[in-house]
Amino acid sequence: MLLVVHAALTWALSGLILTIQLVHYPLFSRVGATNYAAYQQEHIRRITWLVAPLMLAELATGAALMLRPPPLVSAASTALGLALIVLIWLSTALVQSPAHRQLTTGFDRRRHSRLVTTNWARTLLWLLRSLLVSWWLLLGMVMAGG
Repeated sequence: MLLVVHAALTWALSGLILTIQLVHYPLFSRVGATNYAAYQQEHIRRITWLVAPLMLAELATGAALMLRPPPLVSAASTALGLALIVLIWLSTALVQSPAHRQLTTGFDRRRHSRLVTTNWARTLLWLLRSLLVSWWLLLGMVMAGG
């Protein structure tokens, strides 16, 4: 059951990051200078309430899976999964969050471009995690004989 919950969290976050990367972030440049600072501040406030609980739950369930890997899933594989989560958190804390804070003073094309470009790392990391947890679930289905 833990693996299913973890996979659901990872898939939800993967869908969210794809939406942000392909739809939301590119639209930042269309807000307009007059309202941009307020828009960015509101974006931060709203997205945090959505993404923070999901990321915390993904981290907690990822750590739990590493401590007790499901049958047929190697400890190395769950460690890799947790390492990918840590990389996502580091990218968020050290790159994307500061970029968002810088944009709260107003739209800056260079900063916006940096945000979009660097966010591809998080997007790819979550997509890799989605593949990894899908593999784990497939192994679980093999184990269950279905």
